[in-house]
Amino acid sequence: MKRTMEKKVILTAKDMEITVWRLVHQLIENHRNFENTALIALQPRGQYLGERLQRLILQSIEATELRLGFLDATFFRDDFRRRERFLVPKKTDMPFLVENMRVVFIDDVVYKGRSVRAALSAIQSFGRPSTIELLTLIDRRFSRDLPIQPDYRGCAVDASDAEDVRVSWVEDGGVDEVCIEG
Repeated sequence: MKRTMEKKVILTAKDMEITVWRLVHQLIENHRNFENTALIALQPRGQYLGERLQRLILQSIEATELRLGFLDATFFRDDFRRRERFLVPKKTDMPFLVENMRVVFIDDVVYKGRSVRAALSAIQSFGRPSTIELLTLIDRRFSRDLPIQPDYRGCAVDASDAEDVRVSWVEDGGVDEVCIEG
């Protein structure tokens, strides 16, 4: 018997808008003018959230610049050669050093914690930050392999390992939506 994929929407476009704005306000509260802060979106899926956060923060504060970089940590993953399918790296775009800066890693979903662990190693190629925080739209909080927790969490989701949490973005040709499929 063929199993059908059930899809449950957990965040609609309106829910995502509210959640992202809440994250923006938390960042502004903790970083004020972002003078010594860099947002680092983890490739590939953190890119859309990072770009949106940057745009909304710049709309909200009187600043003309907010550093945003895109970090691919594929080759720093501890499971790089252990996967059945090949990992395809994305482009790293870090036009600045992070030496003594406050860094905020941005990702759409934190699951096992391995991508964040890899990013912690990869960021060292761009300097030694004074602090590193983690912001995620979705926290799959009961699925960690590593002791990594977000400092900023849009929504906590309890999903089994058999279920996929999918984030869709308007910027990626979809609609703003978070679903659990499985």
